[in-house]
Amino acid sequence: MGKVIAGLMHSLDGFVSDVNGDVSRLYPDLGDLANSEMLQEDMRTTGAVVLGRNSYDMGDPDSFADSYEYQVPIFVLTHHVPEKKPKENDKLTITFVTDGIESVIAKAKAAAGGKNVMVIGAVWLSSA
Repeated sequence: MGKVIAGLMHSLDGFVSDVNGDVSRLYPDLGDLANSEMLQEDMRTTGAVVLGRNSYDMGDPDSFADSYEYQVPIFVLTHHVPEKKPKENDKLTITFVTDGIESVIAKAKAAAGGKNVMVIGAVWLSSA
């Protein structure tokens, strides 16, 4: 059975992101990170992703299906479902969950098919 994995990357001085959510100070080589063995292994072992609404909003809903690293079902914890449906493909689907963290984790675990569930963003703080 897969695990639910959550983590936080920050610099030694405590930087996580700027007020606009920009993480380029932490990832000046973001292109290289995508090709790293660490991220490749994460992508192989991840069966679903849980996003906080703010993390979802930082992306482009029209390009998730084409460019998001994790081509797996994505579950977004939110208070309000956006009007515009994001672009999906046969591997990447996006489901908005409004009934709490227990529900979003249960849905993601069911979709992950025994692989890991990756938590990205502060889903427990999501207020959108």
